[in-house]
Amino acid sequence: MTAAPSPRTRARRLHHKAAYDRATIDAILDAMPVAHVGYILEGAPVVTPTLQWRTGDRIFWHGSSASRMQKTATGAPVCVTVTLTDAMVLARSGLEHSVNYRSVMVFGTAVEVTGAAAKTAALKAMMDRMFPGRWESLRPMTAQELKATRILSLPLTEASAKIGAGMPTDPPEDLSWPVWAGVLPIRFAMGDPISAPGVDLAVPPHAAAYRFGHPAQ
Repeated sequence: MTAAPSPRTRARRLHHKAAYDRATIDAILDAMPVAHVGYILEGAPVVTPTLQWRTGDRIFWHGSSASRMQKTATGAPVCVTVTLTDAMVLARSGLEHSVNYRSVMVFGTAVEVTGAAAKTAALKAMMDRMFPGRWESLRPMTAQELKATRILSLPLTEASAKIGAGMPTDPPEDLSWPVWAGVLPIRFAMGDPISAPGVDLAVPPHAAAYRFGHPAQ
């Protein structure tokens, strides 16, 4: 499904890099759990990093019920940004240096998830998105833990993606300039799992196979 861009999501520059279809947007959101939430706190802009996950047509993020971000963003307009950095692009001039990236911006009013059942389902969806099958093996959450957790969500009705890829775009007159140009690929590499002290159990497949920066399988 491709949504018509809103005045806030329509790309003003480099229109060819913009994408408004859900397949592209979903793939980026599913590949990168780290998000930055922008909101207004006491009249000033604040951007806070957090983890996000997508379930269907909405994205979610959670934090402490006492968190100033969670309290301030509830029922307020926010902008959530997710970015993957794929390469540094070195050109023949300083102006043409760039970055290959995939990013999504989502605008809307943050809605709080309420009720123990709904909050539990949302947290299970987060775990299933990142570590499929792990939720069932965990110690169940207590009522106090749920009370201390605030979950917010946004619909994906006002979202857009922007993607930069490829080699440097030097103008023809610069192509003979004697300096190296090209791309420096960036790869997320997961290290070997390290068991917590006192754990004498095999590393589960959902931990051993996790790959940060790639779409969930």
